[in-house]
Formats: sequence, C-alpha cells, structure tokens
Amino acid sequence: MHGRQRQRHLAVGLGAAALTMTLTATAAPRSATTAAERYGWGEPLPAWSDEFGYGSEAGPAVPDRAKWRLAGGGPGECRPGHSDNGRRCDANTRVVGGILRMTGEADGDTGWIASRYGQKYGRWEARVRSRATAPDNGRPYHPLLILWPDSNEHPEDGEYDYLENGAPGEKCAEAFLHYPHPQDVPVQQEHARTCGVDLSRWHNVAVEWTPDHLRGFIDGEEWFRFSGGANADRDCVQCAPSMHQTIQLDNFHGDGLQSAAYEVDWARVYDLPDDEGAS
Repeated sequence: MHGRQRQRHLAVGLGAAALTMTLTATAAPRSATTAAERYGWGEPLPAWSDEFGYGSEAGPAVPDRAKWRLAGGGPGECRPGHSDNGRRCDANTRVVGGILRMTGEADGDTGWIASRYGQKYGRWEARVRSRATAPDNGRPYHPLLILWPDSNEHPEDGEYDYLENGAPGEKCAEAFLHYPHPQDVPVQQEHARTCGVDLSRWHNVAVEWTPDHLRGFIDGEEWFRFSGGANADRDCVQCAPSMHQTIQLDNFHGDGLQSAAYEVDWARVYDLPDDEGAS
C-alpha cells in the first residue's frame, strides 16, 4: 500500500470471470518447493534478483543500491509512512547474516524497499517470514509483497498485493489484486485467502502475471488465479502496465504499535518466455 487507507472489501458487480477465492490448505510440508522449480520458470534474472548473501550481525549492510531503492532515498533518510502513519526509514531495512530484515518499531518507524526493475508481465518469488516482537496490543504492523506500477499512478495503473496480512505471523495468507481503474470509482479489487499457513515460518510466495491471468503460489502450490473482469468502471485485472516489486512492513496506526520483524531470505525475478506474451 502506498499512501492511502486499504479498503478491505471486494468491489461490487464482479462477473463470473473474476470471483473472490477463499481456500483452505494444510500447513506447508517440510520439503516445500518453489513455484519456479515446480513450473520450470528457468533461471532468475541475476541483475534484479537478490540472494542477500552479504551483511552480518556485526556489520549490517545497506541493501544493494544497484537493485533497490531505499526508504527516504538513501542511507539514514526517512519519509512519511503509509497514509502518513509514522515513517519509512532506511535504517529499518538491513541485510544481516544473509537475510534482509525489516523492523517495525513501537514509535511507528518501519522498513520499506523497492526494486529498481520494472516489467510488464513476469514472475516474482520471495522466501519470507514475519513475527511480532512485543505483546499484542491490537496495533500490529502489516507485512506485504507488492507489485506496484512504475508510473506510481494508483489506482489508474493497478496494484497487485500478492501477499498482504493484517498482522505478522498470521495463520492465513491473504492477497488483494487491484484492477486498473479511475480515481472516481470505488475500490475495484479481488481478494484471496488461504489458511493453514504459519507465516511466522519460512514460505516461498510467488506471483505469475501474464497477458491472460494473475496466479499466486505458496510453496509451489497455486492458491489464487484471476482473469478478466473488465467493465464500465475498470480494465481487466491483469491489464496493468509495467510493475516493480516492493517489500513493505506498513504502519496503519500511527504510533504505539506492536513492534515486528519481517525477513526475506531471497527475492527473485523471472521473465516470461516469448511465447507467453512477455513484452
């Protein structure tokens, strides 16, 4: 989410081409695979994927600036947070012992990072986990994996929140897929939810975006698929222009939050083969 309040309801008037999906799943097996492995996505794009094989507990590292844009624009900087709640600060996102770690503090300062690479259509996959680091006070952070429009125009150019949860470490994963639509119509989005997924443990979360559909995966298992849905108020759900990955730990409450950590083992980007319509 970028600077506005999330509206957690499905838009009215959805046709058969685009329906809410609510699935129930068992916990991921210990031998969980990636969507890339299961579906043969090939090798990730090395210039834009990050294994986070740097940094240490003694010397936390700034994320690779050739690949990532930092909160506030550079080391030591901050900017206003989601809907002006708290701040997104560069210092709250560091690579520590091969893991990207975002920290959300009680005072509302939190992490954020955005890929410098955008493309229309493709595949993205990240290995993530999240947890609260203080007792529950009803004011949790929201961990997200997002494809955000390169134009920075929302809602006109859509938004694909392929993992979005109301609190770290929840037992159900959620996603919100936003149609491209004008500012002057209500929020137009699809919602997916799958339970039995302990988000405090490592899971491989992926999205595939093609000219035909959006598909989501957890540990190699498909858990949502949406396609079409255009009407007088919106374009089809997969009809956004170029997008890039953002990783966010969002503040919905201002201050007095339940502190949290959001960790990423790796983040990978894949092209679509030419015969699948990549552009």
